Amino acid sequence: MDLAGGSRVCNLIMVWHSTSNLKELSPMSCSTGIIDAEAIATVRLLAVDMVEKARSGHPGLPLGAAPMAYTLFTRIMRHNPADPGWPDRDRFVLSAGHGSALLYALLHLCGYGLDMEELKSFRQFGSRTPGHPEYGHTPGVETTTGPLGQGISTAVGMALAERLLASRLNTPDLTLIDHCTYVICSDGDLMEGVSSEASSLAGHLGLGKLICLYDDNGISIEGPTGLTFTENVRLRYEAYGWQVDEVDGNDLQAIERAVNSAREVIDRPSMILVHTTIGYGSPHKAGTAAAHGEPLGPDEARAVKERFGFSPDGTFVVPEAVGEHFRRTMARGAALEAAWQERWNRFAETSPERAAALRKLLDGGFPENWLPPEELFDSCKPMATRQASKAVLGALCGNVPFLVGGSADLGPSTGTALDRAVDVQAGHFEGFNIHFGVREHAMGAILNGMALSGMLVPYGGTFLIFSDYMKPAIRLAALMRLHVIWIFTHDSIGLGEDGPTHQPVEQLAMLRAIPGLEVLRPADSRETLAAWRLALSGRGPAALVLTRQSLPCLDADRATVISGTERGAYIVADWPEADAMSNPRVLLIATGSEVHPAISARTLLQQRGIAARVVSMPSRRRFDEQPETYRNAVIPPEIPARLVIEAASPYGWDGLAGPGGMVLGIDRFGASAPGGEVMQAYGFTPEHIAETAGKLAGAASGS
Repeated sequence: MDLAGGSRVCNLIMVWHSTSNLKELSPMSCSTGIIDAEAIATVRLLAVDMVEKARSGHPGLPLGAAPMAYTLFTRIMRHNPADPGWPDRDRFVLSAGHGSALLYALLHLCGYGLDMEELKSFRQFGSRTPGHPEYGHTPGVETTTGPLGQGISTAVGMALAERLLASRLNTPDLTLIDHCTYVICSDGDLMEGVSSEASSLAGHLGLGKLICLYDDNGISIEGPTGLTFTENVRLRYEAYGWQVDEVDGNDLQAIERAVNSAREVIDRPSMILVHTTIGYGSPHKAGTAAAHGEPLGPDEARAVKERFGFSPDGTFVVPEAVGEHFRRTMARGAALEAAWQERWNRFAETSPERAAALRKLLDGGFPENWLPPEELFDSCKPMATRQASKAVLGALCGNVPFLVGGSADLGPSTGTALDRAVDVQAGHFEGFNIHFGVREHAMGAILNGMALSGMLVPYGGTFLIFSDYMKPAIRLAALMRLHVIWIFTHDSIGLGEDGPTHQPVEQLAMLRAIPGLEVLRPADSRETLAAWRLALSGRGPAALVLTRQSLPCLDADRATVISGTERGAYIVADWPEADAMSNPRVLLIATGSEVHPAISARTLLQQRGIAARVVSMPSRRRFDEQPETYRNAVIPPEIPARLVIEAASPYGWDGLAGPGGMVLGIDRFGASAPGGEVMQAYGFTPEHIAETAGKLAGAASGS
């Protein structure tokens, strides 16, 4: 590529009037340096080649957004490709995850260990360059994106985590946490409702280290955004309390000035409207929806390469000068991290216990001395499991500085509004209580962003029914294996008078169907304590499913409850030893609040000469993972008479019930009435359980 002079650069990077009846595309600023122009063209064309080779992908965004992404990676961001996990690095979130080829090109050029063969394997099975960026799969990817709106909302959590950690770790003499979160978002991100919720809260909290660059190209999949998206984004974000700027997407100097100005605004997040052209450089597709989600095609790809001064026949080309330029630019990252490491060493010398705890968190663990004590409920008394959860949180508050969370305006109801905890507000991030407002969609994504810091264990509470609002974020947390704890209360029709709009039926089945999500539905305060210990010490997301109504204590010692919960299921009430071989026999398998009527039903069955064993199963997944010997000891395979009892959809329980058993669940919506009356009307009484179980036992014994 001949780039001998500045005028030649201007000619090469000018995209002139298309031969199609498209609008004229703005040229890249002629103040752009020679190497910058060549480097940006390299990024663009690597993305084009990835999509062409895969015959699948989205070339339009990389062609249009390459200048702003290049500016961030080479001129702005503090990052070290040799150590993608450096705790105080700046974060970059490609919220418009469909443009993943742009990110992969930059990670390759910057030296993140993503070699050229990986670029050539874009979107192929087993490659580290999947269709959308995946955290933990590709070095340098900070969060999994693709579901629009989730990226920018997760970034709000990242920026909030930075403020929370800075307030806990920084001192006047030592700054350990001081980084920014940068986002490239799209029209689609801003259309999704979750981004509105998250952006509103970010403005309220004054998260000044959150800087978003909006790829304002005026095109969505179906055509011009004018079809559906005509709001004034500038005024919208100013109304949220953000600082807003506006630049040409091909003017590197203007982009750099805007970002640096945003960095100086410490009390407000910033939104920079970057005017770009989707498919920039494509003779026939630039500025149209055709450039969005399909390869340009061989002829169009050749034409783009010619327009940027590259050989039309070359593929996956990185000019030597460009490679040297990226390596030279990135060398400063190692120096920045080395300076931070010196500060960390000073911190570790003065605060060895806290440093060790943080290191354990960063390694994916949880300090054992931070777990709630097993003796917390030695004096067990009847209470709702949501209240037991609140007691556990109360015991942790202040003792575990890196556990922080709140609720979507339901703190008093979910037990997450802690009496002794300081509220998190703008300028005051030392607290523990986060008020998310009525924003369940955003709360889920923000919790994910906080967990991605690696140094916080966040929790968030709402009613189980509203887990529907959070499903995309919960799924992403499971996909990323993030340590997030969801507290879902009001877990069944037992919540009563609020009626079917608030009474969950299908939500438990939905949550259990998410791979990698720990779902725990405890039956009393001690099981709740054990569930919390599991959620805190786990290496992935957990959902605690808790009651509104009060529950009695199980008649089992503490050690049995804790060890049994750890194994997912255990025997809480057994048939008498003398009846161990009697016939007929029946197994009552229950979760949560339904364990207690099952225990009462056991007494009624015994009065009829039927031996019954009651199994509490707070975690179906944990039980399924136990050795076969343990599972058979708890649920003997030779006993076909099994009744699974849960006040929720029976979906998913048939396999455990077996051909000789059945599931007592709910296959319709609830009703508005006092909780006890609703439970009785739906058959969750000792009498109905005993009657149903008795018929199963009789059928199994042939009587």
